[in-house]
Amino acid sequence: MSVQTATARNPEPTMPVQRERDGAIALLVLNRPAARNSLSEALLNALSAAFTDIAADRSIRAVVLAANGPTFCAGHDLKELTARRSDADGGRAYFKYIMTICSAMMQQIVNQPQPVIAAVQGVASAAGCQLVASCDLAIASSAAKFATPGVDIGLFCSTPMVALSRNVSRKAAMEMLLTGDMVAADKAAQIGLINRVVAPGEERNAALALARQIASKSSYVVRIGKQAFYRQAEMGLAEAYRYAAEVMTENIMAHDAQEGICAFIEKRKPTWDDR
Repeated sequence: MSVQTATARNPEPTMPVQRERDGAIALLVLNRPAARNSLSEALLNALSAAFTDIAADRSIRAVVLAANGPTFCAGHDLKELTARRSDADGGRAYFKYIMTICSAMMQQIVNQPQPVIAAVQGVASAAGCQLVASCDLAIASSAAKFATPGVDIGLFCSTPMVALSRNVSRKAAMEMLLTGDMVAADKAAQIGLINRVVAPGEERNAALALARQIASKSSYVVRIGKQAFYRQAEMGLAEAYRYAAEVMTENIMAHDAQEGICAFIEKRKPTWDDR
């Protein structure tokens, strides 16, 4: 039995994700402020489609993920999910479908060839916190807060736990998951959930500035480096070193490595060919 989409029942009144371009930077903006940018089916599909499109565009060298309104992302759209309780199976098939496409989209971010930087202006909770943790880097306003509060409503944040536990220490992750407490931006930086804290209203500009810095590097080198980072993190120590040595060998044979080393020796700015 196929799963009927919620989009057909309750279409989004506006584009759930806005897409802008700043030179070599793609800016994706969550655009459901009235719903606290909750991850509706339409928003999840729009994000996935945007990441797929950007991955194929080699002129884009970094991505910034931001949000409109006071909340970055409140997690899954619980009203959309609850509406499916009336399905013949109590909503089970639809719930599994949403969790599957959400998990796939989070993995897209990790597998994206371009680095993805979150610009967090407000609360990021549950799957919204997962979204921040899935990004490669994150800049947050001092007004931002983070939480995995599913335990408070009888729904443990099991899928957010995957990204969270891969970014912060086990005890920090468990405290967030078991208490549901909000974590302030400065504490989020201390435990490694975000990179840095900036003044309110400056988070998007700071994320774009960081993206531009990364975009000035060889996109080939950044791409293989990001891939290697996540792959080696799942390996044992000896296997990770063997794999990293292979990546380093291939990298040093590349055109941009030759150019970069020569430029360093000759004390000049390198000219990247992205290969």
